Amino acid sequence: MKLKKILFVVVGCMSVALGALGAVLPLLPSVPFLLLAAFCFARSSERLHNWFTGTKLYKNNLESYVKGEGMTRRTKIKIMVTVTALMSVGFIMMDQVPVGRIILACVWVFHVLYFLFGVKTIRTENLA
Repeated sequence: MKLKKILFVVVGCMSVALGALGAVLPLLPSVPFLLLAAFCFARSSERLHNWFTGTKLYKNNLESYVKGEGMTRRTKIKIMVTVTALMSVGFIMMDQVPVGRIILACVWVFHVLYFLFGVKTIRTENLA
């Protein structure tokens, strides 16, 4: 049980680091890493979870989504552009694997549909 908690803490810390980089770098997504960090800290340590949910990084990128309020248009676009760019690389590299291309295209379509219609778009002034 202790090993499992240590693993969650390590993965959570790495996810926070990658999420922080993703908040600055345009091609690295921050939201998936921050969601993973929140999940890991919630499973490992109440103290780490409380610290993480109190950070500006969490409040700016995840708080509204976790509360069920939605995401800002900017965040949604950033996620969709990043995923589209990364999946395009995979799509191009699968020129000899048509089934892989079909699966990747389906995943991309469902991803875009989810962010367009499944995640509510909130205005930035609602965050204050």
